[in-house]
Amino acid sequence: MGKVVFLHLLCRVVALLAVSLVNADDPYRFYTWTVTYGTISPLGEAQQVILINGQFPGPQLNVVTNDNIILNLVNKLDQPFLLTWNGIKQRKNSWQDGVLGTNCPIPPNSNYTYRFQTKDQIGTFTYFPSTLFHKAAGGYGAINVYERPRIPIPFATPDGDFTLLIGDWYKANHKMLQASLDSGKSLPFPDGVLINGQTHTTFSSDQGKTYMFRISNVGLSTSLNFRIQGHMMKLVEVEGSHTIQNLYDSLDVHVGQSVAILVTLNQPPKDYYIVASTRFTKQVLTTTSVLRYTNSKTPASGSLPAPPTGQFDWSMRQARTYRWNLTASAARPNPQCSFHYGKITPTKTIVLANSAPLINGKMRYAVNRVSYVNPDTPLKLADYFNIPGVYSMDSIQSLPSGGPAYVATSVIPTSLHDFVEIVFQNNENTMQSWHLDGYDYWVVGYGKGQWTPAERGTYNLVDTLTRHTAQVYPNSWTAILISLDNQGMWNLRSAIWERNYLGQQLYLRVWTPVHSLANEYDIPNNALLCGKAAGRHP
Repeated sequence: MGKVVFLHLLCRVVALLAVSLVNADDPYRFYTWTVTYGTISPLGEAQQVILINGQFPGPQLNVVTNDNIILNLVNKLDQPFLLTWNGIKQRKNSWQDGVLGTNCPIPPNSNYTYRFQTKDQIGTFTYFPSTLFHKAAGGYGAINVYERPRIPIPFATPDGDFTLLIGDWYKANHKMLQASLDSGKSLPFPDGVLINGQTHTTFSSDQGKTYMFRISNVGLSTSLNFRIQGHMMKLVEVEGSHTIQNLYDSLDVHVGQSVAILVTLNQPPKDYYIVASTRFTKQVLTTTSVLRYTNSKTPASGSLPAPPTGQFDWSMRQARTYRWNLTASAARPNPQCSFHYGKITPTKTIVLANSAPLINGKMRYAVNRVSYVNPDTPLKLADYFNIPGVYSMDSIQSLPSGGPAYVATSVIPTSLHDFVEIVFQNNENTMQSWHLDGYDYWVVGYGKGQWTPAERGTYNLVDTLTRHTAQVYPNSWTAILISLDNQGMWNLRSAIWERNYLGQQLYLRVWTPVHSLANEYDIPNNALLCGKAAGRHP
């Protein structure tokens, strides 16, 4: 009897030890966020915004590589709502992506618990609302994924860490902006630029120390330039990629993008201006914050640091200087260069041309002539339950063609482990910004005019970085390479939210006929079911 009790206790101890070891490696972090409306005055006039736990911007998620996030989102708005996790890859788990192609929106006065892991990731990311035009009202925030203790980073640990969410902002209510788009009108020029939801804030730091600044463009439509008076900025990370550590006096950050810089406080003790201003706009909007040395007795003064004098050519040249640090570890201990992307022949080439057609007399945005519309049933649920008629995989061509534009639920079929070349062709006179959920990708080339296969000779096939959002300059192209190793239904979209809302998006269906948990997790038991999936059982 005593031996049985001893063995039982021993098994319990071993089990508890195993659980503790698992939790030590991949701990769980639990959150409850409540989404409400609130009234604040970001630009000096009271307006309705979206708050999370009473905060604008929302709470900052500070997590570690491989953490498991259990986040109960309570919707107290008067409209259905979702958050998407911009840059989090959701490995094998597009069920948690938080877009209308994968998830039913959370009804008012209801909740949904997201369950996802920051699997094999490190770096600077964001979250924001993906439903309707909620992003114009806030509801966004930062996700900072820190390295595990045993994984070295290619720079000394900073003495501090600041997050700056920069973006354009409108005084108009998000429902009014949405109604304007629904009527066929484009958005007006923004009313201002915010840093962390304000037009002025202060960051206090000690002289002689080095600090990390994590900068994300969370705006709706406008590229921004970022600079700090009297201080150079060392670029060290872009959306999870450790970079060659070049020095810059200003950085262009396009819509949906994130960068991390190191700044050493090596100037005389005083206050210095931090500046974010719009790029490529006739009217330049500028907002300032302050970098304050803790021993400062002098307020910021003098002229604001000047923006770049160059426009698109200057910005494209700067983008080409962003390079992968080939000797640095990423979230795993192996160097970033261990995957030799430049030596792999693509299995497929997709060329995507954006446009701004009139459809049924109203302005829309399209990709290869198709303006995307969300069905009532998420694509992922239609796949899982084999529901016909929700989408068609021949609704969009993988190359541009002539003819009138039309609306459809556009999905491009691909196979798991395809290695794909995608070219974003921009024949318009405006900046574009393209994001892909579930992945990062190698941005191998930028160029002017029409892309042709000959442009492959200009690609960087050695040390270009990976990122999740790439800019495309007016009347230009951007080329990416991507290894489709993450099964699921993944949103490829314009990060410029007016264009996204009016159809400049599609989905990549990354699929294999072999059902295996090694490739993709099962549908979560708490999945919300709507449309033609309503009433079915996960």
